[in-house]
Amino acid sequence: MTPVAAYDEIADWYEHDFLPTTGAGDPIGIRRQLAELLGPGQGLCLEVGCGTGVHAAQLRELGWSPVGADLSAGMLAYAKQRLPIVRADATRLPVRDASVPAVVAMMVHTDMPGYPQVLREIGRVLRPDGTFVHVGVHPAFCGGFADRSDPRAVVIRPGYLDGHWTKDSWTTQGVRNRVGASHFPLPVLLQAVLDAGLTLTGFAEGGGPTPTTLAFRATKA
Repeated sequence: MTPVAAYDEIADWYEHDFLPTTGAGDPIGIRRQLAELLGPGQGLCLEVGCGTGVHAAQLRELGWSPVGADLSAGMLAYAKQRLPIVRADATRLPVRDASVPAVVAMMVHTDMPGYPQVLREIGRVLRPDGTFVHVGVHPAFCGGFADRSDPRAVVIRPGYLDGHWTKDSWTTQGVRNRVGASHFPLPVLLQAVLDAGLTLTGFAEGGGPTPTTLAFRATKA
């Protein structure tokens, strides 16, 4: 069955309304975590789930040559102005085995119900000693179970352990209430990295006072 590109329906809103309100500065540490965990390098960097390509400029600043893959034609219509792209299902990347020195996944794992399979694909396409960086919403503090409406605190309700897809959200101005999100409890997410044949080598968190994002670096032996 062909996966549904949910972001096709919100691509224009995402580019013109959502990004301008979230792109100023680095409030939840996305840029910092990418810089710290990926770092300077050269050669191809594949961004899985590149969306509109907003991270391409920073990847170039770090010395990498970004290429993006995404399922949504609507999002790629904007991304093609920022980096080379391919429309593809992240669970079946059109990339040769062991051919890519670096892969990043930026704020997309909750958009991919098959993220464990995506991680296996990333493990397949990475070169030996290649680097993978994941930056995503924090599984312990973000999700349908987490009410973040008070900026000073997060209220955690039952549901963290369930691992489910939901459109429940504390805000009507975000992405989850529009297209939904998959939740992976922290042990499930990290175990999927190990099951993909990758070795975890670094971690970071971003946002405050309670972290909004969790990032990690993994390498392929």
